[in-house]
Amino acid sequence: MSNRLEGKIALITGGTTGIGLASAQEFVAQGATVFITGRRQAELDKAVAAIGPRAIGIRGDVASLEDLDRIYAEITAKAGHLDILFANAGGGDMLPLGAITEEHFDRIFGANVKGMLFTVQKALPLLRDGSSILLTSSTTSVQGTESFSVYSASKAAVRNFARSWLLDLKPRRIRVNAISPGPVRTPGLADLVPAEHTQGLFDHLASVVPMGRLGEPSEIAKAALFLASDDSSFVNGIELFVDGGAAQI
Repeated sequence: MSNRLEGKIALITGGTTGIGLASAQEFVAQGATVFITGRRQAELDKAVAAIGPRAIGIRGDVASLEDLDRIYAEITAKAGHLDILFANAGGGDMLPLGAITEEHFDRIFGANVKGMLFTVQKALPLLRDGSSILLTSSTTSVQGTESFSVYSASKAAVRNFARSWLLDLKPRRIRVNAISPGPVRTPGLADLVPAEHTQGLFDHLASVVPMGRLGEPSEIAKAALFLASDDSSFVNGIELFVDGGAAQI
């Protein structure tokens, strides 16, 4: 087994399910100690058990600056620094233009944009020079999607964060990259529609992917590993599409 992250300390926000959980498992398998965050204690405990003894769960909501302060205080006490930050927490749901509410906008931008911003900013004192920051964007950052405009706009903002922050962090040699999954078989994707329509949604999304299927969280995790590790030491500011070709045609 390779140890591409041996001795590294990582934080993955939104690490209790889907891409975050798979990435935590991959990072630990490659030698890292991984802190994960989640909003619900039961799910957090379950995820830590699934990841293994080098995982540490901290309950918190990235949209809350108070929670972020507490998360980083705990990491400071237990590890003293970070080498990798995977700002992955976020999500969204669907509403068409004409039905969008203030609550819908504030909730999605609160997690995906405000939460992303302060997750990274508040981590800066802990991040070692030469660290790697990963931001979860989406293929929707460059595609139009019916009834998904607020989520899509939030992910377009994430894309520019990577471009702009690499310039801000240039003196510290901290790399900032965005990873943009296509449709991936996660609980979050399933939750976009009522349970009786889940398979129909999955089948439709698979039909628009040139590879003819959905992605799996473990496939996104391997791409995240590349961006987190020294294998990508000359990769900075990219948007890495892991989408089976869906946004490339």
